[in-house]
Amino acid sequence: MDHQLQHPNDRPNVRPRDQRLDPPPEHDRIRAADHDRDATVQRLGDALAEGALDPAEHHRRLDQALAATTHGDLHRLTADLPPSQAARDRAETARRTAETRADERAWHNEWGYWAGGAAIMTTIWAVSALREGEWTFYWPAVPLGIWAAVLLSYALWPSRDDH
Repeated sequence: MDHQLQHPNDRPNVRPRDQRLDPPPEHDRIRAADHDRDATVQRLGDALAEGALDPAEHHRRLDQALAATTHGDLHRLTADLPPSQAARDRAETARRTAETRADERAWHNEWGYWAGGAAIMTTIWAVSALREGEWTFYWPAVPLGIWAAVLLSYALWPSRDDH
């Protein structure tokens, strides 16, 4: 068996430490947009609020952030700051909000499917009843009732995975 030493960059999922922390050098030369500057201003504000920057340093970096033209200019202003708890909290709140909205959309969609099924089954029942010349037992009530009960059970007793 041939064992060759591999360079760390040749192995999948293994990157030198500096590549994990810093963006690639070509990224530093890309022009920054207003939302990039806004994100940096927010990060600097978090650092001030959390005590990582004093007011004078915050003001100096804020002026530089507003005048920055490239991603590299912005990155240098925040590279030495610790991770922001406020940013993590905002991200978690946004994630939960998006998850809740997705769950609500899915819930409404499920009831839309139920209504569509009700329309189809009722149409089949009505056509059959008209063809036979008498209004028979409304059989769609059974599958629709079971389907509605299942949907309601998910609302009343959500699984632990749904939290």
